[in-house]
Amino acid sequence: MYFSLLPDIAYDEKPISYPFSESDFVVAKNFFRRYKISEDVFSYATFFSKYAIIDGERPDQLALKAYGDPFFDWVILLTNNMINVQYDWPLTNYEIEKVLEKEFDDAYSEIHHYETIKIGQYPAGLHVDETFFNSQHKINVDDAISLKNGSEICGPVTVAEWFSNENEKKREIYLIKPAYFQSFIDDFRKKNLYKKDANFISQRLKKTG
Repeated sequence: MYFSLLPDIAYDEKPISYPFSESDFVVAKNFFRRYKISEDVFSYATFFSKYAIIDGERPDQLALKAYGDPFFDWVILLTNNMINVQYDWPLTNYEIEKVLEKEFDDAYSEIHHYETIKIGQYPAGLHVDETFFNSQHKINVDDAISLKNGSEICGPVTVAEWFSNENEKKREIYLIKPAYFQSFIDDFRKKNLYKKDANFISQRLKKTG
């Protein structure tokens, strides 16, 4: 479905110094055209609704549920500016475990960074270094960590916790509301038509310069 809406481009097979004819061109889809959604558009609740991706849910499954057709999965990816579904779509809990084991080996239990939990003038989730952490905590003889002033300020975040938290952020996406779905498809089709220039052949085809 997505590829059928992309325009074509005719590539010259021969070096530019050679004379060419129409038979020297190879026609292929123009994958260099990029349809990008402005970040500002998500502030208009009229057109989009927030959605939290369920663990294990695939783009085609969500497209079937949202738009009645699994082949409209590209709409979900495109409207959320996802370029590579392998990296931009949230992993399942099982996949997270496999990635941690493969890429981090035993290091996934090590500290990735320190983060504020609750502190007077600072917001929660602020990344701090080990020096700040140590200045607010004391290490007991048995390696137990206790707070110097009795209030919760900051704590360590392991590699596994950081990786899982980053993955969770990917679950929050936007879906075009059904009432505006066809308008988006029409606009996408229109934006993928070529305008007349020196390389113009038709609205769906142009040649390289």
